[in-house]
Amino acid sequence: MTSAGTTPVRHHLGVRKLLAGADFRGLLASRLAAQWGDGLFQAGLAGAVLFNPERHADPAAIAAGFAVLLLPYSVVGPFAGALLDRWDRRRVLVVANLTRAGFVLLTAAAVGLGMAGLPLYAAALAVTGVSRFAACGLSASLPHVVAEDHLVEANAFVTTLGALTSVAGAGCAVGLRELFGEGDGGSSWTTACAVVGSLLAAALAARFAAGALGPDEVDEPSRTVIAVALGLLDGARAAWRAPRVAATLVALLAHRAAFAASLLVTLLLMRHSFTDAGPFKAGLAGLGEVAVSGGAGILLAGLVTDRLVDLLGRRGAVVGALALAAATQLGLGLPMLLPTVLVAAFPLTFAGQVVKLCADAAVQGDVGDGVRGRVFALYDTLFNVTQVAAVSAAAAFVPADGRSPGLVLTAAAVYLLGVVCYLLILNRR
Repeated sequence: MTSAGTTPVRHHLGVRKLLAGADFRGLLASRLAAQWGDGLFQAGLAGAVLFNPERHADPAAIAAGFAVLLLPYSVVGPFAGALLDRWDRRRVLVVANLTRAGFVLLTAAAVGLGMAGLPLYAAALAVTGVSRFAACGLSASLPHVVAEDHLVEANAFVTTLGALTSVAGAGCAVGLRELFGEGDGGSSWTTACAVVGSLLAAALAARFAAGALGPDEVDEPSRTVIAVALGLLDGARAAWRAPRVAATLVALLAHRAAFAASLLVTLLLMRHSFTDAGPFKAGLAGLGEVAVSGGAGILLAGLVTDRLVDLLGRRGAVVGALALAAATQLGLGLPMLLPTVLVAAFPLTFAGQVVKLCADAAVQGDVGDGVRGRVFALYDTLFNVTQVAAVSAAAAFVPADGRSPGLVLTAAAVYLLGVVCYLLILNRR
């Protein structure tokens, strides 16, 4: 037995041995295809709404976009999680990806027709909702293709490569936008290209045998309606019974709140304040550079998190990551210059990814398979609600040009508060 803050030294399989498993390769390939499409879709939609010369965006509009896209699914998500612990996850992944493909085309059509507000957000909401549902299914399925004592290592590799693939998809959107144009028509074609990722993900998931991805046992009520209705409560109970799960979720939510406020500031600075400075770009191209810098942080986290956990314990890794993020906000966020914003993206995403990998591993290792899908759905819902709440609160105070030192200081304080809450929950009896 080990304490909540320590982790035993484990044998590392290495990437080559992980990839030797056919089921692991199949699940990874499906995930990468889906995340490439998600990255392209999100960047294409951001270009269509935020950096489209035919449209206008202010802090309130950006916050409204986050709320409409994320909150409705956050209400449904916990109940959908019960289905992941009841239905064949292989079938869920196939149907979800095919459904997402249809909604991607619907959203692209809405962009091309010049729709704005609720009609456009409703179409995009459908894509985001199905994507989140499928992502929960992929996370809940991972323990079926990797041994339990290698989950941290496998999850670090899968999550990191998936995040980088999303960045690559966003980069493809920037290139396609140059090809098709920046107006509604070009944005529509760019967004539509994301359908390729969904179709490929569905085809790859279909290659698994029925039942291969779980759930192995169903401990829910026999009536589906009751099982779905209890999804949120079941997930919350399971998370609270596992101190490492509850503590790392709180730490991750602190990161998400601070990072969401920083993201709003960055979007506004890129749109209204920054101008090109040599190799550093403003506008959508500048966001692309921020994504590349952040992708490098994600890559580093994937390479070192497993060993950080071995060296420092999960407690030390999480606390260190949050402290690094707070220092980054103060040292690089406050100047609000184009170069410092680009540099800050690297340690902030590195820190957030370290915490996320620890949270994923805690859920996968400390929560039983019969309820794991509901916990991941709860995790996803809290993630979304926190992001929307943080962006909405920040939008009420941030000026239109994004220059708000007070908001940056608040983000740093939230990271430090996350450290305190994490330690308190982790040390409870």
